Amino acid sequence: MLVLLLCPGALHARPVELPPGADRLTLTPHLHYRQDSESAGRMQDAFVHVREGRFKPVPGGNAAFGFQRGAFWFHATVVNRNQDEQRWLLVQEYPLSDRLDVWVRHADGRILHQAGGDHLPFDVRSVRYRHPNFRLDLPPDEPVDLLVRVESESSMQVPLELYTPAAFTELSRDAQLAIGLYYGILLALFFYNLVLWISLRDPSYFWYLFHITAFGLVLFTLNGLGFEYLWPNWPWLADRSVPLSICLALIGMNQFTRTFLELPQRWPAGNVASLTVIGFFVFFGIASLWLPYRIATPIASLAVLVGIAWIVAATVRVVRLGYRPAQLLLLAWGMFLLGTAVFTLLAFGVLPKNFFTEYGVQIGSALEMLLLSIALGYRYASLRNENERIAGEANVMLERKVAQRTQEVRNALMQLEEAHGRLRESSRRDGLTGLYNRTWFHEAFDRMVADSRQSRRPVSLLIVDLDHFKAINDRHGHLVGDEALRWAARRIDSAMDEHALLARFGGEEFVIALPGHDLSAAVAVAEAVRQALVSEPCLAHDHEIRISASIGVHTINADDIDAVDDALEVADRAMYAAKANGRNCVRTSISAA
Repeated sequence: MLVLLLCPGALHARPVELPPGADRLTLTPHLHYRQDSESAGRMQDAFVHVREGRFKPVPGGNAAFGFQRGAFWFHATVVNRNQDEQRWLLVQEYPLSDRLDVWVRHADGRILHQAGGDHLPFDVRSVRYRHPNFRLDLPPDEPVDLLVRVESESSMQVPLELYTPAAFTELSRDAQLAIGLYYGILLALFFYNLVLWISLRDPSYFWYLFHITAFGLVLFTLNGLGFEYLWPNWPWLADRSVPLSICLALIGMNQFTRTFLELPQRWPAGNVASLTVIGFFVFFGIASLWLPYRIATPIASLAVLVGIAWIVAATVRVVRLGYRPAQLLLLAWGMFLLGTAVFTLLAFGVLPKNFFTEYGVQIGSALEMLLLSIALGYRYASLRNENERIAGEANVMLERKVAQRTQEVRNALMQLEEAHGRLRESSRRDGLTGLYNRTWFHEAFDRMVADSRQSRRPVSLLIVDLDHFKAINDRHGHLVGDEALRWAARRIDSAMDEHALLARFGGEEFVIALPGHDLSAAVAVAEAVRQALVSEPCLAHDHEIRISASIGVHTINADDIDAVDDALEVADRAMYAAKANGRNCVRTSISAA
């Protein structure tokens, strides 16, 4: 349960100020807390403890305490200096707390109370969102004391954030997009392998599908989406879904591993051990429907590490027996074990809460599932070779059976080849900006130059280098730098016509090929590109960044015999001439000569 209470008389903690223009504040590092092991304290008692200074700072500014008994109380005093924003939203960015109560006490003695958590219906939340949230009225320049009480049989994690409504809308949109992309990957893998299973009837594909579905349910539950969309009025299932979905996922993982590694034939003793592990998760999954949540969830969380560790050990054993497809399987489970270990250590309060610990399972599982899909394809390639060997040694009846299996494998390979074609197209693109990459540009530009010589028309080349881009990365970090690169790519592309060829050449450098443009026309395009970049600032992660570029222009006439690489070098020298002339300007190969 989470409680926020405003206590004007508390003088032992410095007030937390919301500065002018602020739209969010991470509240957790400013909290003081007190543990109530018996969960017997009342709001009035907690207020007395705050006034008498019995609360202590949150250790390390990180309110992740692992699995704990009783309730935790947290306190902070907030002063809103943002004159333009009185309405705020308090968000606990952890979806599995059982009960949250929020009291707000103003300087005039008014006390407002709100409640939330997954032991209450989802509809009681101020905003329909997977994380518990509460609307707060914070009058400007008025100190407001907050007292927070959390009671939960899940992991005790209390990351508290204050948002303006606009900032929260943007946050929730971006978060839902990221989660949607993850589940989009899972759905793509699911349907792709569903087609393969229907075509091949191989049990490995069925258990792979079972694993994807079950683990998707695990993350759906841990992210709070299950409570939001599947059982919003069923708190009992909200608790039981965590250990139950974990058990289902571990059953699918171990059964897939048994089938893929062919343990009954290759390692009978390991097969018995795997069946024992599966039996344990079947039993514990059923038992979790009756066991108290505070017992079932920590056991299930630890069992994940044990179950994955056993899978890794079994895979290592089969790799040592010489089964080569198991190597990819080992890499896949290693990625998943790493992500799961990070998330489990966060749940027990060993690691602090940050992006990588909170989303370690998603990152590890996405890599694991992609690698498992590749491993299945590799395994079938091995089966094809084995079938070809059998076809040369077997009798006519066996040859017919081998031919049938070979046809099935060919069908699978055709589907894999289609996927490879899509991947080949994506390999032409730069992963950050979505523009064509340097390798593909070279090929396309070679063809463009050859066509221009045949048609007796010029072709121009622009090298665009963003000015002082290293300073952006050094000052704001690489995430802001990446967003600035994407913004610059969009701005440059907006200044191009449909016949231009635009690619990212490396780092903060872009290259543009303009068929049919002589030098004066190319300079006009270069100036349009420069103006597109400087006409408005780039907004990246709440930072306003001014971006300009130095542009070199070179034109290849129909009679020129310069090689493509020579033309690129000439344009590059013109770009450096622009750099030398103060940046944010256009220089041609003629003016740079």
